[in-house]
Amino acid sequence: MAPVEGKKAKRGILERLNAGEVVIGDGGFVFALEKRGYVKAGPWTPEAAVEHPEAVRQLHREFLRAGSNVMQTFTFYASEDKLENRGNYVAEKLSGQKVNEAACDIARQVADEGDALVAGGVSQTPSYLSCKSEAEVKSIFQQQLAIFMKKNVDFLIAEYFEHVEEAVWAVETLKTSGKPVAATMCIGPEGDLHGVPPGECAVRLVKAGASIVGVNCHFDPMMSLQTVKLMKEGLAAARLHAYLMSQPLAYHTPDCSKQGFIDLPEFPFGESPRRHGLFVCQMDVSGTGSCGVVRSWLRLSPAGPWVVPSRGRRGDQHAGGPWAQSKRLSADNGVGRALGSSGSCSFGPMRPAIPQVLSSESGYHPRAVLQSCRGQGPTPSR
Repeated sequence: MAPVEGKKAKRGILERLNAGEVVIGDGGFVFALEKRGYVKAGPWTPEAAVEHPEAVRQLHREFLRAGSNVMQTFTFYASEDKLENRGNYVAEKLSGQKVNEAACDIARQVADEGDALVAGGVSQTPSYLSCKSEAEVKSIFQQQLAIFMKKNVDFLIAEYFEHVEEAVWAVETLKTSGKPVAATMCIGPEGDLHGVPPGECAVRLVKAGASIVGVNCHFDPMMSLQTVKLMKEGLAAARLHAYLMSQPLAYHTPDCSKQGFIDLPEFPFGESPRRHGLFVCQMDVSGTGSCGVVRSWLRLSPAGPWVVPSRGRRGDQHAGGPWAQSKRLSADNGVGRALGSSGSCSFGPMRPAIPQVLSSESGYHPRAVLQSCRGQGPTPSR
């Protein structure tokens, strides 16, 4: 990247890693902005980069001030096929190009306020899940890559892939740019959804051209590190080298299945209070609240209960359902100066602990707990 006038040229991602640094990323954008009312749960698409650029810019700044070395473009689920998926209006109203370009511009502006790099990111596509051909899926990635090259991002990330085959296609596409490529899969120790073990996933990604491999989202910090450890072992057995990357969730996932926390009936709205609510009710506590590090996210929902059952139907919680339509979010004025949740990533050799602080990105919702205890909503079953 060209040096900013009057400033020393920034070192690239591989230069930093080769020097032994642990690089800290930003992240958790989708959930953080959903909690602030700028992202719709369900589609999880990033049109806020165009419609609410200042909200995206300020979140980047929060991560920069917290110590992030990488500003990842807010292009999660920003492929053309995702932006028009399931009746989404974004592709028609705004265009994928406009969303991706705006996200790149915002990330670069904030990155240049410090010594951070800009990473352009792609993620899994509806085209792959619809059994489109390799050429068709790669063309989707190529559309985003063309914008990343135009905006001169510093390196590229293929993130949030449940199938290693699609992740490999993404890496192969991004590698044609000549820029460094990182790749993360949203898998646990059991491997991808086709049963490919983590070690083999890592080997395939490195052979496709990734210099950095790892996991993101779906599982908690320790489970994510278990998966990365299996990746490391797979690479060692194949005599391949890559830097390792971990982007865990900010909360524990001991009772999750192969797809992680998104398989839980509480996802996305009832996740945080379910265990807290259980213990409050069991102990006959009549008042509860919150304190430090808890976000100021309030839900004003006249249409129904705040706490959903621990196991049960969840369709009406998502976009389009009556629960979701009645949901109103307050402005999130709480700024946590800590890295957390999927997207706050660490690159580098395996270490005994995660080199970042996990914030309460998922939040607690004390009012939900109180309504459950007062009989206004079902009590969690565990």
